Amino acid sequence: MSLSITTKGSLQVNNELVDFLESDVLEGLGLSADEFWKKFETFLKEYKPQVESFLRKRDDFQSQIDQWHVDKKNMPHDQVAYETFLNDIGYLCPKPDSVSVNTTNVDPEIASIAAPQLVVPVDNARYALNAANARWGSLYDALYGTDVIDESDGATRSGPYNPIRGNKVISYTRNLLDTHFPLTSDSHKNSTSYFVAEGLIVTTTSGNRTLADPSQFIGYGGSREEPSSVFLSKNGLNIEIIFDPENHIGSTDDANIADVMMESAVSTIMDCEDSVATVDASDKVLAYGNWLGLMKGTLQSKFLKGSDVVTRKLNQDSAIKLADGSDGSIRKRSLLLVRNVGMHLTTEMILLDGSPVPETLIDGVITTMCGMHDLIGNSAYKNSPEGSIYIVKPKMHGPEEVEMSSSMFSSIESFLGLPPNTVKIGIMDEERRTSLNLSACIQAASDRVVFINTGFLDRTGDEIHTSMEAGPFVPKSEMKSQQWLTAYEDINVDEGLAAGLLGHGQIGKGMWARPDDMADMLREKIAHPLSGASCAWVPSPTAATLHALHYLEINVSEIQEKLQSRTATQRELMLEVPVLEPHRELTPSEIDAELRNNVQGILGYVSRWVGQGVGCSKVPDINDIQLMEDRATLRISSQHITNWLHHGIVSSEQVHKVMEEMATLVDQQNADDEQYHNMSNNLSISIPYQAALALVFEGREQANGYTEFLLTERRQKMKQSLA
Repeated sequence: MSLSITTKGSLQVNNELVDFLESDVLEGLGLSADEFWKKFETFLKEYKPQVESFLRKRDDFQSQIDQWHVDKKNMPHDQVAYETFLNDIGYLCPKPDSVSVNTTNVDPEIASIAAPQLVVPVDNARYALNAANARWGSLYDALYGTDVIDESDGATRSGPYNPIRGNKVISYTRNLLDTHFPLTSDSHKNSTSYFVAEGLIVTTTSGNRTLADPSQFIGYGGSREEPSSVFLSKNGLNIEIIFDPENHIGSTDDANIADVMMESAVSTIMDCEDSVATVDASDKVLAYGNWLGLMKGTLQSKFLKGSDVVTRKLNQDSAIKLADGSDGSIRKRSLLLVRNVGMHLTTEMILLDGSPVPETLIDGVITTMCGMHDLIGNSAYKNSPEGSIYIVKPKMHGPEEVEMSSSMFSSIESFLGLPPNTVKIGIMDEERRTSLNLSACIQAASDRVVFINTGFLDRTGDEIHTSMEAGPFVPKSEMKSQQWLTAYEDINVDEGLAAGLLGHGQIGKGMWARPDDMADMLREKIAHPLSGASCAWVPSPTAATLHALHYLEINVSEIQEKLQSRTATQRELMLEVPVLEPHRELTPSEIDAELRNNVQGILGYVSRWVGQGVGCSKVPDINDIQLMEDRATLRISSQHITNWLHHGIVSSEQVHKVMEEMATLVDQQNADDEQYHNMSNNLSISIPYQAALALVFEGREQANGYTEFLLTERRQKMKQSLA
């Protein structure tokens, strides 16, 4: 830790953090610096031992599970005995007879609107603002710039505006309008004007028409006779048809339609966890500062766009006339949540009696304090009109840890003077013990839970690490067809519905990882709303705009109502460990392909995380397909190789050889990045390369297979070497 510290009682605090808290965060909160530090010290003394106790309990569970599998090696797997064992050691908890979520003061973006959700690294102000403003997105731009519209018949994307492609976009959009907002007769394709009389009137080549469902008309901007835009709604999501005869698109359109805007990322998670690389006080203060700027409404980002300097800030709401003629407004920003780090991490930003403090405790206090600025009206932009602060809690293992988190936030509310349950919790259902005990986890936070979300990658990484001694796992490509994963995804919905989460919170699904493959996303990701999920993650504002089309097509509330009567999936199905069948032998080509794919993914991500401090980015895979990568993808890839090494599927020599080959490939893939640090020119001293080796060869020793310990150590070393 930097020697630049200030002593606060038994705390030693990095001066950057002290200055940030005392100069920026505490201002206007009605709490003096001296009072804050005394209460913060008391809080840390109370919860630091609790966190450490739970971490020891995790290790104890893992040791017992490891030994059980070792003792049963070369014996047929006895599923009944395995379940009995997990019950006996307390890994499986009794399932509550019933759970009732009682969370109050939840904003509709979380409580009732089904829509896409963004997750964005909060340490990048430009990305954070883009995501916060992604509540609305241009459907024309999303279609024109992606592979949703094919490039046949001269409809190419490259170069200046292509009217052939533009016409395909307009035709696609008019078909959408006819599908979701049909007229009593005729078609939006034949529209020549839109105006407001007794409701919305659409003039077509055949005469004046109205909406088949007049209640879909929400309001308008401009005048009744010549509106600048009209707002329509279906399944709780709005669209805005924009008219502009001066626009280069609107001027050529019979109805002067210049664009159709789609309500898209209704909620966004500002991430302090898997998508950032924050390894010291400077990094964390940057992340905290951006979250504070969002809560105060002051965050701005300036950047060059061509030859112009562009300043980005939060979008203001739009004033409109509602359908009944009264004044109204349309919100133009996502509802913002913030994700804290997991409780396995410690930081030297603050030392308590000379010992590093669990970073999640600091996150909990500071992100709550930043959120208070929104609650007290210290911003021109209201995040939560209902008066809540939304904090997503990742990587909790079981109901006792959820209960501790809820208690922790009660203590934070108490010493900051907030009403009970102001802080709402999002439970990331991404660790095996949480999945198996999800109902009990929800019950443990029933007065503040607003979110449960599955995460295939972290969940698979934990599955591999937990059952490391059970045998070699199937290839990653086969993992999604395994019984445990289907059960996991279904149970997340079943138990969320059974607990009464609807009307109080979200049931979420994971990320679409291929940001350039939007046509495939439109074909495949409709499965998430069809599964009963009220939100699902997307990798960009453009993806959010396109995924929002699924929520126009699917009435998630109706799906959820039907699912409530289905037979609940049994949690025991999640206990089938996805190891290779006893007599199955992978071919050398299968092994080589799996190893190369995993190694290339590890090096592609680690080279940026350690080398450049980039926690989330598009990383080309071994076939040069761009994938959105964060630490969850790294966890599964590194644990998978570790598992195969442990069981002799691959050798140390094989791994080293492929690592060396893939380092050269990854260097070539990043040749155009001036900030990139080559690995292959000197592997023995390349800090990113050595980090990748450690993730594999030290993977069994990493608690729960987490990657942060090794990454943080190497990133700190890298920063020192560049200083």
